[in-house]
Amino acid sequence: MAVGEELMRRGCDVLLMVSPKEVDQQAVRNAQGMEVTTLPAVGLGRGRLIQFCNGFRKSLVQSRKLLQRRPAQAVLGMGGFTSAPPVLAAKACGAATFLHESNTIPGRANRWLSHVVHQAFVGFPSAAGRLHHTNVLSTGTPVRPQFQPSDAQSSRMALGLKADKPVLLIMGGSQGATGINELALQALPILGNGFPDLQFLHLTGAEDLERVQAEYAKQHRVKAVVRPFLSEMEMALGAATIAISRAGASSLAELAAMRVPAILIPYPAATDNHQFYNARALTDAGAAWLLDQASATGEKLAAMASNLLRDDNARQMMSEELIRWHSPQAASLIAEKMFSLMTAMGLCRPADSDAHDASEPVNDSRAVLA
Repeated sequence: MAVGEELMRRGCDVLLMVSPKEVDQQAVRNAQGMEVTTLPAVGLGRGRLIQFCNGFRKSLVQSRKLLQRRPAQAVLGMGGFTSAPPVLAAKACGAATFLHESNTIPGRANRWLSHVVHQAFVGFPSAAGRLHHTNVLSTGTPVRPQFQPSDAQSSRMALGLKADKPVLLIMGGSQGATGINELALQALPILGNGFPDLQFLHLTGAEDLERVQAEYAKQHRVKAVVRPFLSEMEMALGAATIAISRAGASSLAELAAMRVPAILIPYPAATDNHQFYNARALTDAGAAWLLDQASATGEKLAAMASNLLRDDNARQMMSEELIRWHSPQAASLIAEKMFSLMTAMGLCRPADSDAHDASEPVNDSRAVLA
């Protein structure tokens, strides 16, 4: 969506192609000015080969029909097998093709697509050598412009929290995380007793909502806001003193943009253990702390959170180090490179700096983001 907004600012018509997953459907409800369509894609999981092949075929057919109805000059795949059919369909139509890999360890879809696209972008420089492409640019991972350091007090009040009290944000990624929820509940009595003023903002995911709410209700002295998810994640991060989080690339990019000190608990079943390597990139640089879920206990999590809450210098050092991991120009750089290649391929007309104000859209091209 961040790249889509940049493309629209340059006069491009944008189509978002997303999966049927609820997390994707929730995300695009905030998309403004972009057409959105859902593809029947299915991930390639164990024992799901037939479902994957059927979903891939249907997505490819649908992508071809959409591109025949409204031809596109460029397509950008953002990872996952939802992005593969649109990239292949656009390539066959002569469009400029791109992919963005946000993780340190590229996913299977992007490793495969890297043989096909004209240019690849990566969020972590270390991922470049793991893609089979000679034209890879390290851009960072795009985040929407509202993700920037903000006034904590106003964010807390908007969420129903006390403005002048610290906040521990607990989030398990886009769909919640039972493992993190369980560890946080084990740590809750220790943190509640050790920090009477500490407030909790807990994003549980839909499945664990009632169970987590019930546990907080037992802690009568604890101030907590418990939600299944929050579409205004910039508000949640803006309210946080520290966070407990998974280590997906988008979550890390948002933490970096908001400069929130965090304890990272990588999802242990992530493909190629990529969340662990994402987390290591930040923790090795002092931008976060790492807790391995396999050896984690509520006591360990409580101890780490307590130390971070008490250590103002550690939080300040983390916040300063996170600046290095934020790429505020990522979306505009990707959009610029897309237009440069489209122009070079003769797919769109270049901007005439003498005839147009720089703030006015000058292109009439169409891009697909999947």
